[in-house]
Amino acid sequence: MKLSRNTTGAILMMMSMAGFTCNDAVIKAVTPYMNVGQIMLIRGVMTSVLVYIIARRMNALDHIRTLFQPMVALRVLFEVTAAIAYLSALGQIPLGNAASILQSLPLAVTLGAALFLGEPVGWRRWTAIIVGFIGVMIIIRPGPEGFTLASLYVVGSVFSAAARDLVTKRIHAGVSSLSVTLFSAAGNAVAGALLVQPFGGWQPMTGELFGLLALASVLVFIGYQAIIMAMRTGEISFIAPFRYTSLLWAVGLGLVVFGEVPDVWMMTGTAIVIASGLYAFYRENKRKADG
Repeated sequence: MKLSRNTTGAILMMMSMAGFTCNDAVIKAVTPYMNVGQIMLIRGVMTSVLVYIIARRMNALDHIRTLFQPMVALRVLFEVTAAIAYLSALGQIPLGNAASILQSLPLAVTLGAALFLGEPVGWRRWTAIIVGFIGVMIIIRPGPEGFTLASLYVVGSVFSAAARDLVTKRIHAGVSSLSVTLFSAAGNAVAGALLVQPFGGWQPMTGELFGLLALASVLVFIGYQAIIMAMRTGEISFIAPFRYTSLLWAVGLGLVVFGEVPDVWMMTGTAIVIASGLYAFYRENKRKADG
């Protein structure tokens, strides 16, 4: 039975979330031993080599000039910005909290589509967006006891990632997903190389740390490739809710690997964010159905 484009896009989105969240857990495990720049450099180089080999074998590598178009370059810029912000936060807050804030990404994508792409958004979806970001504030808990700067890093990562996803839709269909993935990974490696010294300098690596970063490169490759294919296959309004599957991975890994037990604030805020996102998607689909 042949799957529809939206169903295929949803499956790819779930694969992407599994890859990215497992990658996050691995990266969180190595953050006590090296800085964000070193992590981005090593993981970026490994991922770039992996993608290059696969793309060459599949004869899916575009000419380098094809990649130097504004939308591809802009996507890489937003990808790198999101990575720096998110990786900086991972070592400072629980994995589940970071993932919960990331659940506002679909709302940020809807907001960006309305503001920059001229997509019509009615008052109900505007209300859902506002309520969703109130949920984010509950997770962050602004105040002397609950607030951390790392939470703001995740929020910054959300808006950068939303811009990345919107730009992905504008990349010419003739540019292969593997080429975009390669350019993104290489961009992360270059940014990491520039940040190693400012972020504290190079730290010695053990074989175990090298192996963990190798695993992270495979996982982030899966995440990169799957999300690019998802955004270019299905309708954003249909596939975006499947981002929420990342929270299941994050809470489970946080509990099992790091012993992080979600608190009532995180669970309450997350429920509000997810409910707001699902309502926004429902209104979007209803609007399209009504013509």
